[in-house]
Amino acid sequence: MPELPEVETVCRGLSVHLVGRRFAKVEAWRADLRFPLPAKFAARLTGRRVVRVRRRAKYILVELDDGLVMLAHLGMSGRMVVGVPGAPPGKHDHIVFTIDDGTTILFNDARRFGMVDLVQGDQLEQHRLLKDIGPEPLGNEFSAPVLSEALAGKRTPIKAALLDQGVVAGLGNIYVCEALFRAGISPKRLASSVAGARAERLVPEIKAVLTEAIAAGGSSLRDYVQADGELGFFQWNFRVYGRAGEPCVTCGTPVRRLVQAGRSTFYCAPCQR
Repeated sequence: MPELPEVETVCRGLSVHLVGRRFAKVEAWRADLRFPLPAKFAARLTGRRVVRVRRRAKYILVELDDGLVMLAHLGMSGRMVVGVPGAPPGKHDHIVFTIDDGTTILFNDARRFGMVDLVQGDQLEQHRLLKDIGPEPLGNEFSAPVLSEALAGKRTPIKAALLDQGVVAGLGNIYVCEALFRAGISPKRLASSVAGARAERLVPEIKAVLTEAIAAGGSSLRDYVQADGELGFFQWNFRVYGRAGEPCVTCGTPVRRLVQAGRSTFYCAPCQR
């Protein structure tokens, strides 16, 4: 599933093509993805001008000139990419947005775990998918004291706590593994024990790894591509993720893999305590 850096990269790519332009035509080739599309979906978007494209957690928000917001999630395999001029929609291009300059934006999703909804801007923060999401990790509101407060009393491993979108928004498996390694914190450590000094180490590393990943266009492991169809390159900078059995970049000890809550965790036992 695309994580924060991948979604941020897609938003920035879409902004170049969408902001200030109007949807000349919207075609929905099926009535549902993960959820049914909103009633009159195409009609409500057609003719509307895009004011802003931004991200909240792992969601894409396309703000329109009438106060409406298109809320999209890429799911496991979804893509929002600029189409090839004149090319017919592909098998998994479920929604086609034609912009007033002739550009097409395709919502492609082979597994149909993605979703699209329409919501009024003044009701956005109360949307069922957004209302319980925690602070943005790259924002000023995310700090060591804020994280410490969120972790206080939590008896789950810190890896699981950081994947909880109510603790911090947008983090996923890849970047939690990488940030914990950089901060020298074991993924098995109880979340409550990270509050305080360890949180002071962890928060800057979360911000750093996300910033570096965005600069690299995200990580392309399977389905993810940027809005222009290019791959991301941060996977070449992984220090532990996906490197089980390979030597740690710091101490040379083989990187370990364990399964936590059904997800693969990668870490270096000597470096992470």
